[in-house]
Amino acid sequence: MITLKEAKTKKELTDYIKFPFSLYKDNPYWVPPIIADELESFDKTKNPAFDNAEAYFYLAYKDNEIVGRITAIINWSEVNNQHKRKVRFGWFDVIDDVEVTKVLLEKVYELGKQHNLEHVEGPMGFSNLDKVGVLTEGYDQMGTMITWYNHPYYVTHFEQLGFKVEKEYIESIFPFSNVKPEFFLKAQELIKKRYGLRALTFTKTKDIMPHVDKMFDLFNESYAKLSSFVAISDVQKEYFKKKYISFINPEYIKFVVDKEDNLVAFSIVMPSFSEALQKAKGKLFPFGFIHLLRARKKSKDVVFYLIGVHPDYQNKGVTAIIFDEYFKTFSEKGIKNCIRTPELAENTAIHLLWKNFDPKIHCQRKTYLKYL
Repeated sequence: MITLKEAKTKKELTDYIKFPFSLYKDNPYWVPPIIADELESFDKTKNPAFDNAEAYFYLAYKDNEIVGRITAIINWSEVNNQHKRKVRFGWFDVIDDVEVTKVLLEKVYELGKQHNLEHVEGPMGFSNLDKVGVLTEGYDQMGTMITWYNHPYYVTHFEQLGFKVEKEYIESIFPFSNVKPEFFLKAQELIKKRYGLRALTFTKTKDIMPHVDKMFDLFNESYAKLSSFVAISDVQKEYFKKKYISFINPEYIKFVVDKEDNLVAFSIVMPSFSEALQKAKGKLFPFGFIHLLRARKKSKDVVFYLIGVHPDYQNKGVTAIIFDEYFKTFSEKGIKNCIRTPELAENTAIHLLWKNFDPKIHCQRKTYLKYL
């Protein structure tokens, strides 16, 4: 018999977070989160996502053992402002038993029907800066700290339960040796002169902070037209600023500004923390933070996390300025591989940015939808 329990207490939420640690034990491709970080993300008093969203965390039990988990989410900004009558689900993990999946998803249906919503979609998080999609190709590829990993049978479960593909995402990788400066060196000089632009680079985190709010504003403008986009609120800006910016190497954040110092483009790259997180095994102490600090300084793989260009400057080659700056930084640090995080398959503009680097798609993921 399958039973469900809503995880509310710190102990219950810790069990919820730890379930994948047993499900993917000894899996060489799964990248575990930091347990304390996940707990903070699920804390309704700390994570500003809950200002515009509600979420419920469920554990499934069979013979007194945890066999699955799911989060049922309503992003009210999405429902009320974009008029998408959707209930989300995320942080979904399960043993290979479709009945467990069915019972977990029924709690999501229940929440959606309570609020007269029309469909369910997932896996996805609270907002656009959370993880998204179930892995459909690339099960033999190392995950990143900002993607979910899953077994192939997850897709089979969704299909058996009547779900259809809603959105498709691709992830790709290319060796830094593929980056030839002749593709952007002259172009970036011409673009700087033509539009009166210049690059801003940093060596200290404190120098980045005055620009971060403008960066998130530009992020909202850059991605507003994408079908899945929900804007980041002012409160969320502050939260992400404190939680993430100090964690990122300042030299991996690049800005482009115009003559009046208005931000027209930005990019955030992170060192790959995947192997460090595997060694940390979910804990910062006593030694986990050492692995992360070492990766921050010495990782030879980098992950392109975010890139945004103001709509007035899209298709004008502004990214050549960003690529030129990264080429100098990556050459100095001896970077070997560049990894792109999930990008909507429909976002052809972003895919074209990388064409000269001959990227190879190594992972694909999807969200699944079902009408209630």
